[in-house]
Amino acid sequence: MNEQQFDRMLNVKTAGQQKGFMPSLHYHRYEPTPYRALELFFQEYVLSRNDRLVDFGCGKGRLNFYLNHHFNTNVTGIEMNEIFYFEALENKQDYLKKHRNRADSIHFHCILAEEYEIRPDENKFYFFNPFTVQIMMKVVNNILFSFESKPREMDLILYFPSEDYIFYLESQTPFELVEEYKLPDPNPNERILVYRLNP
Repeated sequence: MNEQQFDRMLNVKTAGQQKGFMPSLHYHRYEPTPYRALELFFQEYVLSRNDRLVDFGCGKGRLNFYLNHHFNTNVTGIEMNEIFYFEALENKQDYLKKHRNRADSIHFHCILAEEYEIRPDENKFYFFNPFTVQIMMKVVNNILFSFESKPREMDLILYFPSEDYIFYLESQTPFELVEEYKLPDPNPNERILVYRLNP
C-alpha cells in the first residue's frame, strides 16, 4: 500500500510535510515516518497491549494510529505545534469511527517535549529527530527520573537517528543499543535503533 492507502485504511490524514520555518532552531520540521518503514520495523519489533508508547513530535498522529490499529497499544503523542495537535485530534475522531472503544488508548498533548511528565507505566519512547540533542537530553533526563521512581524495562526507538543522539545516548546515559534495523534504502541513515534500559 502507498501512503494514501494506509491513511484511508486508518481513516486519517497524516501525509505531507511542514512548510515554512520553525519558531525555534531547537525544534525540527514535521515529517511523518514513512508507512513502509513502520511496516518493516514492526514486523520484527512487536508491542503488547500492556506497553505504553510516547511519540515525541507526533505531528498529525500517524505512528499513534498505526500502532493502536495493529497492536491495540496505548499511545501518547506529544506535539508543540498547535495546528498539528488539532489535526491529530481531528484524525482521532475519524479514526475512532472505525475503531470504536479505543478512545481511552490514544492521547495527544500540546506541550513542549521537555515539559511532558513521564507516567510510571510508559515504557516505549519514539523519536524521529524532532528536536536538537539539547532538548533530547532534557527528555531523556525526564525518562531516567521516571525510571528511578519506578524501575522497568524502557526502550528508546530512534528512526533516522542523528549522530548527536547516538553519541549522547552511548556516552552519557545508561541506555544500551540492543537492535539496529537497516531499511532497504541506499541512505545509511535509513535505519531504526533501539536503546534499552533494564531495571
